[in-house]
Amino acid sequence: MAKKSWHMDRRTFLRGTGVALGLPFLECMRNTAVASTATELPKRLCTVYFPYGASVPSEDHEDRDWGLFPVREGNGFRYTKVMESFEPLREQLSVIGGLSHPTGRDIGGHDTGDIFLTGANFAGANFRNTVSFDQIAAAKYGNQTRFASLVLSSDGGIGMPTRSKTLSFTQSGQPIPALDRPKQIFDRLFGDGGGTIEETRRRLDTEASMLDLVLDQSKSMRNKLGKQDQEKYDEYLTSVRDIEKRVVRSQHWLDIPKVEVDESAVDLTVTTDAPIEYMRAMYDLMYLAFQTDSTRLATYMLSAMNGNTSNQFPKALGLGSQHELAHGAGKPGGFPRQGQWNQCLVENLARFLQRLADAPEEGGSMLDNTMVLCGTSNSRTHNNHNYPLVFAGGGNMGFKQGQYLTYNDNGEDAPMSNLLFTMLNRMGVSDTGFSDSTADLSELYG
Repeated sequence: MAKKSWHMDRRTFLRGTGVALGLPFLECMRNTAVASTATELPKRLCTVYFPYGASVPSEDHEDRDWGLFPVREGNGFRYTKVMESFEPLREQLSVIGGLSHPTGRDIGGHDTGDIFLTGANFAGANFRNTVSFDQIAAAKYGNQTRFASLVLSSDGGIGMPTRSKTLSFTQSGQPIPALDRPKQIFDRLFGDGGGTIEETRRRLDTEASMLDLVLDQSKSMRNKLGKQDQEKYDEYLTSVRDIEKRVVRSQHWLDIPKVEVDESAVDLTVTTDAPIEYMRAMYDLMYLAFQTDSTRLATYMLSAMNGNTSNQFPKALGLGSQHELAHGAGKPGGFPRQGQWNQCLVENLARFLQRLADAPEEGGSMLDNTMVLCGTSNSRTHNNHNYPLVFAGGGNMGFKQGQYLTYNDNGEDAPMSNLLFTMLNRMGVSDTGFSDSTADLSELYG
């Protein structure tokens, strides 16, 4: 696509008092490396997960105001103490209950984080996952940005089956390692890689040649293996091909300069020893990734089931571990204690949403062009029903926010995949369903 005379490069910045501030996404900043129409708006997707359920007292419980679900009042609802930070964003988000993955309802209460975005069936001894819905979106839109998706986690890496430390899984169900160190994430997004372009080009060419050699030799080796070993070897080859795709992608973007962002825009020195500040930094990094159009798809596993580090985050508020809070809910004083931790999570999410809402962008704001889903895969601990979910943004994708929706029908939840399918559908990715979806949630758009 030819660069128009008025085309502004994404490297353009407002500078003052020693700080470089990246401009928001503007029509004149459209990526010249990707063909796009003049009327196309960016479509973004962000998912945040936290484990061990939430504070969910019954409607008539004395601590009802410490619950994560709103309180119904006639035809309307009011936010609880836990959710007060959402009040300025009331018309830009909805709270959803009565959804859960049918495949997860009867498995261990600590085993459901892996399938939050996949809906995979872990019945029996089967721990084979399937593709996460963010990666389905990445398959369509990922080529429009330098990074197909941004996969983050407070614990980092991939973990192990049923104790995953990532929300994202490839087309073959393999976990995508999550990044957890703010400086590492910032450097990946905006750093120069520590070498010249020519040095990087030679390194990528070498990696590509090695991968070609591995794939070429694998053809003859596979034929010598038994059926069971062939299946394992195919999983290995799929991982190699995923690396090959990333190398090719890096080669494609090598001559396109990265956006310059001043490191002072994020506290890159923070660690999980300061959980509140750490979570804020991770949200800031996702905001910058979206603002600079470095990616349009992000997942953040705020804590993992049995996460060695993140499980202790509530201690920053003088509370017990997340696991202790979950098991203490329902006991005297339990809901308020867990509610205080949920309140902290809501405050940090609200701050992120407000930044998106305050950032002008074509068609309204960044939040209008971004879908944000936050939730957990239990209600109370070990209860894999009625996921507490917050869904925000997406105004330019037709979503109608400002609602409190529940989908439980005669004691039976609706499939959570219905929500994931609805999001993919309105994003223009899929109109045929996702995982075990049975319908879309038409109440969410209008």
